[in-house]
Amino acid sequence: MAAPAGYEDPDEWELVNDDGFVHKRKKRPRIDPGGASSAGQPPPDPELEKKHRRERKKRALLKLREKFLEEISRWELLSNTLKEMEETAQAQVLERQELCPTTSFAAASSSEQHSASDATCQRIVDDLLSQVEAQEAIIRDVSNLCDVAEALCSAHEERLKQQLTDLPIWELSPHELMAALGEQ
Repeated sequence: MAAPAGYEDPDEWELVNDDGFVHKRKKRPRIDPGGASSAGQPPPDPELEKKHRRERKKRALLKLREKFLEEISRWELLSNTLKEMEETAQAQVLERQELCPTTSFAAASSSEQHSASDATCQRIVDDLLSQVEAQEAIIRDVSNLCDVAEALCSAHEERLKQQLTDLPIWELSPHELMAALGEQ
């Protein structure tokens, strides 16, 4: 019996549930793994595929290892710089304390007590001022280190973004996309 002109075979359509959105679409042709598609190409050698997969994994791991070693060396450099700054600041504070030792108020006589207390107060003010200057230098150096660390993190984030934008998602072959994803 002949089908009407507007009639379509219901077996050509399938129902698809896409996250709660149900719709119909034409069935995709099934590819027979042992059929006509593999007749033009010889079947891939499993050992050769395994070898290629290992090589890709090895290259990816070596690339990842190099990135991590580079990042570790940068963080070690930042850490060593911070330690040097702390040691320098402590040395400056110790030098200033040795140059301006504080005298006790009890050692001064009553007539010299006023001039000695002025000199002692001046020394204390100078000592506190030098400590504030040393702390200011430390804060400035730490701020510079934070800027460098932020720049490192930003560069790392840009590299990650660039890797995602460089994916060959517009390629015609999904095998090439999968190969690119496997290499990363």
